[in-house]
Order: sequence, then C-alpha cells, then structure tokens
Amino acid sequence: MAQNIETAVQKEKVVLVGLITGKTDETRMGEYLDELEFLVETAGGIPLKRFTQKLDRPDTRTFVGSGKLEEIRQYVVAEEVDLVVFDDELGASQIKNIEKVLEVRILDRTNLILDIFASRARTAHAKTQVELAQYEYLLPRLTRMWTHLERQQGGIGMRGPGETEIETDRRIIRDKISLLKKKLELIDRQMVEQRKSRGNMVRVSLVGYTNVGKSTIMNRMAKAEVFVEDKLFATLDTTIRKVVIENLPFLLTDTVGFIRKLPHGLVESFKSTLDEVREADLLLHVVDISHADFEEQINVVNETLSEIGAADKPTIMVFNKMDAYTWKTKDADDLTEATDENVTLEELRKTWIAKSNAPAIFISAKHKQNWDALKTLIYQKVKEIHAARFPYNNFLY
Repeated sequence: MAQNIETAVQKEKVVLVGLITGKTDETRMGEYLDELEFLVETAGGIPLKRFTQKLDRPDTRTFVGSGKLEEIRQYVVAEEVDLVVFDDELGASQIKNIEKVLEVRILDRTNLILDIFASRARTAHAKTQVELAQYEYLLPRLTRMWTHLERQQGGIGMRGPGETEIETDRRIIRDKISLLKKKLELIDRQMVEQRKSRGNMVRVSLVGYTNVGKSTIMNRMAKAEVFVEDKLFATLDTTIRKVVIENLPFLLTDTVGFIRKLPHGLVESFKSTLDEVREADLLLHVVDISHADFEEQINVVNETLSEIGAADKPTIMVFNKMDAYTWKTKDADDLTEATDENVTLEELRKTWIAKSNAPAIFISAKHKQNWDALKTLIYQKVKEIHAARFPYNNFLY
C-alpha cells in the first residue's frame, strides 16, 4: 500500500521548449526558459532538459521544425518524459500535431499558468475566476481536448438534431462560461459595496512581478499573515489590512503578481481583484533588484497596469532584496558599457532616481534594511493625498 501512495505523489518529468526568433536572442531565451522552469517547479514538475531552435517564425503545424521535433521525441522516449511544455501559446492544431509525434501530454505556457492558478486558488472568488479563465482557454481548443464533458440533466434528449458530441461539449462549456460570468458579476457588485464601506481612507496597493516580495512587505507593514513562499503566484487572493504609520491610517492591499505573457483570460477574469489596483490612491511597485532581468519585469508590470487603466497612478518604486544583489567588479581597463552585473547598488540607486519620475527606494523586506526610510516615504505620500482630500482635517499630522 505504501508503494501505491509513493507512486501517486511521484513528480512528472518535464521537457521545456522555446523558440529563438528575430525578437528573442539566445540570452533572452535562456532567461525566459529559466522562468518557465520555475513555473514547472511551482506546478510540481521536474524539469529535465531544454530544447531551443532558431526560426524566423513558429511552424504553423508543429511550432518547431520536424527535425527538432524528432530530436525531442527521441529524448522523450529515452528518458520516459511525462510532459513537454512550450514557452509560447499553442493553437489547437499545433497541440494535436505535436502530441501525435511525441505521444506525451503537451502544455503551453498559458495552460501551465492556469494550472498553477487553479492549485493556488483558495477562496471561492479566486476559484471562480480561475475556472472561468480555464474554460475560455479550453473552448477554442476543444477539437483536440474532446473529453465527453459531464452530461447533466440525464443526457438523453440533451443534444439537438444532428448535434455531434463535440458540439454538445462546446455548448456545455459556453453555458458554464455564462454562469461563471454571472457569478463573478454578483461578486464584483459585492466587492464594490465593500470598497464603499471602507470610507474615504487612502488606499495603497502593492503591485509587481510575481515572487518579488510583495507579501513579505505586507506582513512586515501590517503584521499580517499572508502566505509567503519562494514560488511563483504563492498567493492569489487579495489581502487588505489597515496600517497606521505614526498617527496616519491607510489601507494596504496585496494583490496577485504579474508575469510575462500573462494570459489575457486571466486578466479579464481577475478584473474584480485588479479593481483594487485600479482604485488605489498610491501604488508601491515592488521590484526584485537581485533578479538578472528586473528591468524587463518592470516593463511587464507597467504594461499590465496600462492594460487595466492604472498606469497614471502616483507610484513609489520599491527595489526589494537589496541583500541578495551582487555585482562583478569591472577591471580598470574595461571600457565597455556598465551592465546590471557590474554596477554597484549605489550606482543603480543614482541611475534609477535620475531617470524615473517616481520616487525610488532600495530595501530588504526580509532583513528590514532601510525599512524606516520606506515607512517615512509612504507616510509622506499618504499624508499628501490625505491633505488634498481632507484639507480641514490636518490635525492628524
């Protein structure tokens, strides 16, 4: 019996596949696959090997070329691989054609992220949002993912004249999508009322790429108990706490982290969650300064904020994990341009303050380095917003 339990929890062996095109060089693809590997580990898989190929554009039939696909197939057979994950979104026909050659399960990046969201969702609200995004992803791919969805209401007489099983499944999914949207509309209305009931307190929202330390800052700032883990999307559910710095109260919100190529369906289904960001008075844009690709992560977050209509909010750039930042010393005769790898934290500090319109601060939430300076900066910004909103109530400060 013990052997059966051990087999049940055995992790799947996974192969990663990425495409190097004109927009993506080998270095950047390596960084993308690093993130994809982290996603796979977060989902509970064991990444074994990476395969990349240079192509002008993805093959319309199999994403990669036939020769590369055969190379992947040989490795999959030899190592008894369970799953192959592609770094880009695949069409229904591509998935079908690839599976026919590799004879293992295929996931694309979007499906993998949806799977992680499904495993991380805790509240009924988050579960409903993820379920909606999953069904919207599934619907156009049903030609190859045909699974005889559950037949409710007896089954006999459920299909219309001449209706095939796959058409019935499509109709079932459309009905589920419609029901989930109505359920979320009701939840959205309830959340709007909740936001109204909070009064006119200044709202501060933590935003940033996934796994940059937002929840750690939340826990430190609000003495909350938000789940923290060194994995992507450790928390999906919005957490709101009242925080008081000196004698000035405000609401602090921790929201789901963003990520490169965040599925559009997730952005849509998590609309009510992201409303907390859209209605915030001040954003704390948290950045992992120790990450090699932190500048692109900043751009991804800014693009997502723009997509949800929150790009023009007053913002403080909070560069976290300064304790983990490392740099290489440049040789005296090295005249090449400085990079993130050989720029000191002090030089970075000057650079970011110089070229960013938003105030910037460097901290370590884990070790509370520069913590008082962060609290002072937040206090100043919240005080400005509060003074503008309540000009006759400045006795608080």
